[in-house]
Amino acid sequence: MTERMERTERTPARLKVAVLGAGSIGCHLGGSLAPYADVTLIGRRAAMDTLGTHGLTLTGGGRPSVRLGPAAVHTARTPAAAAGADYVLVTVKSPATRDAARDLAAHLTPGTVVVSFQNGLHNPQVISSVLGPGHTVLAGMVPYNVLGTAPGAYHQGSGGALMIEDRPEAAALVRALAQAGLRVQTCPDMPAVQRAKLLMNLNNAVNVLSGLPLREELGQRAFRVCLALSQAEALAAFRAEGLRPGRIGAIPARLMPRLLRLPDPVFRRLAASALAIDAHARTSMWEDLRRGRRTEIDSLQGEIVATAARHGLPAPVNAHLVTLVREAEEAGPEHARTWTGPELLAELRAQRA
Repeated sequence: MTERMERTERTPARLKVAVLGAGSIGCHLGGSLAPYADVTLIGRRAAMDTLGTHGLTLTGGGRPSVRLGPAAVHTARTPAAAAGADYVLVTVKSPATRDAARDLAAHLTPGTVVVSFQNGLHNPQVISSVLGPGHTVLAGMVPYNVLGTAPGAYHQGSGGALMIEDRPEAAALVRALAQAGLRVQTCPDMPAVQRAKLLMNLNNAVNVLSGLPLREELGQRAFRVCLALSQAEALAAFRAEGLRPGRIGAIPARLMPRLLRLPDPVFRRLAASALAIDAHARTSMWEDLRRGRRTEIDSLQGEIVATAARHGLPAPVNAHLVTLVREAEEAGPEHARTWTGPELLAELRAQRA
């Protein structure tokens, strides 16, 4: 009896994880963790009802598929369900961050660690400013694309390792993610990683305007030059700010605009990993436009425009991409213009004249 009790006391309790904003990324992270932690997905009523009917299926990423029946998926519609969690993973879109943090604040248990797995540069700081002192907020980064493919089904279309701020408070979550088969690493300089991810995410606008799957769009030089023009403005703005992007791929960030301009055959040889994407992979911005939602363009190209303006630098390409994406939002998914590579490149070059 005593031996059994001692063995039980040494058995670590399962982590309690709440995912706030359970869309594509939130369901991917939460669903991956569910066999190894007590996970509650918190999201819109319609999305949670879908999980309650169909369960959750995760595919792609070079890992075995995860299939959870409806009874195995714990869902909620309000942040009150985050009470008592060891970790809250925030995966809402950037424009919703402040409101989500306000809603969460009243329900956080002392000691709960909040991790922002969001695009953009400032979401961890926004969350921390709302929650106030006494709450640990960590930065995280998801490098790959996850897309809803059917009711309750999500597919990881590209690769890479999750990154989380290198703090002791992250250790238990990192172990659980690794146990779930996700590639994950800690990083001592998450702001630099977030800047590198922002450079990658500047392609979201180019991709949605192209109307093409990611691999097809990146396989066309004209679209890549559009991205190179956007990234060149971003790199100049970062330099003026005294900041540098980190490195989250095989190619240093400063060389990306040059690489993107190469002819298609050369690019395919030198950047094979950039094209190692599922043939049907799309960006989260494409999914937002398809569903008639506001995009994160202000946290992507808009961030570059604002940073450049602080230093008196022009950023006409990024400013015009903001305009074009806003026009696509207003037009709606059925009527938004689809651009060819040469058309979009000529449009962006005209802004620099």
